[in-house]
Amino acid sequence: MAIRNPGDLPALLRPGQRLIGLDLGTKTIGLALSDPGLRVASPIGTIRRTKFSADIRELAAAMRDRGVGALVLGLPLNMDGSTGPAVQRVRQFATLLLQQTELIDLLGGEPEITFWDERLSTSAVTRLMIDADMTRKRRAEVVDRMAAAYILQGALDALGYRG
Repeated sequence: MAIRNPGDLPALLRPGQRLIGLDLGTKTIGLALSDPGLRVASPIGTIRRTKFSADIRELAAAMRDRGVGALVLGLPLNMDGSTGPAVQRVRQFATLLLQQTELIDLLGGEPEITFWDERLSTSAVTRLMIDADMTRKRRAEVVDRMAAAYILQGALDALGYRG
């Protein structure tokens, strides 16, 4: 299995490859992309969830078009750090990703995947958007991709501190 610790990813990426961050919801998947230097996360879009195979095709296209070498999945731990059904769904999604031949062909092998604690990511992003006086409608349109960027930025910040 290619599920790694976040600190392992930079050594596994080819020069210039990026990370993609995912905020997995039941209705949508928020997407964020790192810069090639693995320092800054930017929100790039949302996949409206339908069938798993269709979701994976959209994700594969986003990865192919942007030179992605690994994925960072938000892990929705409970506030006390325990796991629940939402964590199980994310881990199952990751396991299924590792079996997708389209992604395997695209990346030249199993995708490298890591998890990042996403507790309060949506709440934090929503607070920032409210403070920025963003309308409720606009917040609903962008919250998932912004949460993905928040998750990915947390992982990137941790990588930067390691040197």
